[in-house]
Amino acid sequence: MTVHLVGAGPGDPELLTVRAMRLIASADVIVHDALASDEIIALARPGVELIDVGKKPGNPTPQELINTLLVHLGSQDLEVVRLKGGDPFVFGRGAEEAEALVAAGVRCLVVPGITSAIGTPSAAGIPVTYRAMSTAFTVVTGHEDPAKPETQTDWDALARAGGTLVLLMGVGRLGAIADALIAGGRDPQTPVGIVERGTLPSQRVT
Repeated sequence: MTVHLVGAGPGDPELLTVRAMRLIASADVIVHDALASDEIIALARPGVELIDVGKKPGNPTPQELINTLLVHLGSQDLEVVRLKGGDPFVFGRGAEEAEALVAAGVRCLVVPGITSAIGTPSAAGIPVTYRAMSTAFTVVTGHEDPAKPETQTDWDALARAGGTLVLLMGVGRLGAIADALIAGGRDPQTPVGIVERGTLPSQRVT
């Protein structure tokens, strides 16, 4: 059968694509992460097998284990949805899962989702581009793989790039990131918006 890597969007169930809703409603198994909301998972049919592989602080599910699970499920006579917050290929490790499936000969299809990098600022009323002010935007993770020997993020270059800088998963390192950007030349008076739980009723904007 097929493993569908499905983007669940930024959180609001009404921001799912039509294809994502159809696949969630018909799946035999849904392997979901911590960013897939309860409201979205509730769209699944009765009797579906739900497998939570969310990477929670202090209790992470190793990516290798998730890859192995998807290959195992995809090798059976099942319709499998791998439900991921945002878009599967934007900091969602969907590419690693797709590689593992393809290498094992398992059919894999990707269903794009609205990435939080754009959907969440929009929901908060913050345009990532604005003709008179910002002609570009850059998306960067604020939480790199801790197993890497050194950072791959060139904060000096990002400070000089101009435009809007969208940081995902960066609240825990906010002070250090701000210091790095200022040290690289970014104006300390640059306006900043922090959006929590974007697109959900509990959304908070600072």
